[in-house]
Amino acid sequence: MTLDAVADVYRRRLDHQADHDTRNAGRTEDERITVWRATWIPVVSHSPADSTSGLYLDTATGYLGRWSRYNDAPGEELDTLVTYLEEAADMLEAPALATRDKPGLVGGALVWRSGVGHAVKDRWRPLTG
Repeated sequence: MTLDAVADVYRRRLDHQADHDTRNAGRTEDERITVWRATWIPVVSHSPADSTSGLYLDTATGYLGRWSRYNDAPGEELDTLVTYLEEAADMLEAPALATRDKPGLVGGALVWRSGVGHAVKDRWRPLTG
């Protein structure tokens, strides 16, 4: 994500939470909805232009979490940012051994297989290490 995209997603998600906080005022603790916290910083999206979903860094814990405009359930507990970046570096050094996702190229740009849309799917080529 570009820095501008990070700032934009962060602001929009905080605004969305502010709307929920207004509604949360009349709810019990168990009924309150949290879709964003001030300590969450978006760091990864599927593509530079994608602001619908991605990963955030929880600066309070150091762990990554998932965000989406649909407020999907978080799913599995993710790694720390350091672990995530180390694994990404390993996948780039030895693409054949990549387990989470496969790095490749589309028109000379690095892209991850899971983020390739239908429009460019046939142009994706695996990265060779």
